[in-house]
Amino acid sequence: MAVRRHKKLAALVAIEATYGVDAAPAAADAIIMSNVTFTPLEGDEVSRDLILPYLGNQGMVITGQYGRIECDVEIAGAGAAGTAPAYDALMRACGLAQTITADTSVEYSLVEDDQESVSIYFIQDKVQHVLLGARGSMSLSLEPKQIPHFRFTITGLLGTITDIGAMPAFSTAGWEKPLPVSKANTTMSLLGWSSVAENLSIDLGWTVTPRFLIGDELVLLSDRSSTGTAVVVAKSIAEIDWFTAAKDRTRGALSLIHGTTAGNIVEITAPSVEIGKPTQGQTDGIVNYSLPLALCPNTGLDEVSILVR
Repeated sequence: MAVRRHKKLAALVAIEATYGVDAAPAAADAIIMSNVTFTPLEGDEVSRDLILPYLGNQGMVITGQYGRIECDVEIAGAGAAGTAPAYDALMRACGLAQTITADTSVEYSLVEDDQESVSIYFIQDKVQHVLLGARGSMSLSLEPKQIPHFRFTITGLLGTITDIGAMPAFSTAGWEKPLPVSKANTTMSLLGWSSVAENLSIDLGWTVTPRFLIGDELVLLSDRSSTGTAVVVAKSIAEIDWFTAAKDRTRGALSLIHGTTAGNIVEITAPSVEIGKPTQGQTDGIVNYSLPLALCPNTGLDEVSILVR
């Protein structure tokens, strides 16, 4: 019997027209992943607790069955401004609405009503797991000298698990080569300061709730609290005073632009960011500050947006 190889993996993800109804993702819906963690069967283990004339384990029932995929996807553009990137379906599964401006950009902004869902075919060396009605949350991380990544955590209702005769057709068309985070490729501004930074991470912070009821089963995005962390090089207080900003709960904008050429630019904006308690540290003997970020709504549903252009 042949062994199954861990690295032989394909994931196909497509937007569902109707919640929980298989969208039958195909080769053009391929997602290129890395750092994958797959939980094929999750749920509650309910003990039967039978009373019998003898002792022993009476077994249990797994209720509310679902699966979960966690993966990294490289942050890059779509190859042409105004074209949705290849990871579009995952963004939309994370409570983000897509707005396309022809020949210019694709914006992903937060939405609470009519959130979309995806069907996922996760195939690891000829065993296919199907997740339906899948939704989740997303974080991102940018660090100099590294490839920037989105981190998706997607939960879906458990579909079929089957052997398939061969790995599926898998298209890599539309996947743009990522740029490393650097001075040349990346600019960042925080509270009006043109930042010298060691790291930026942001988490949409959706609460993902599988709900199993009489008459309804779904994965719900039930709450949200968006946060982040910026590690910045420490400057003089005269140049930027993080401590007063933290004490006064001063709100200001965060902007990060990665990429310089149309078709491979990703811009992250947050208009109303609060700085938490700074923590002092060092890298290479140079003092830095780790700044907790609270991404607050400004006028509502606008605490963070992602523009691919």
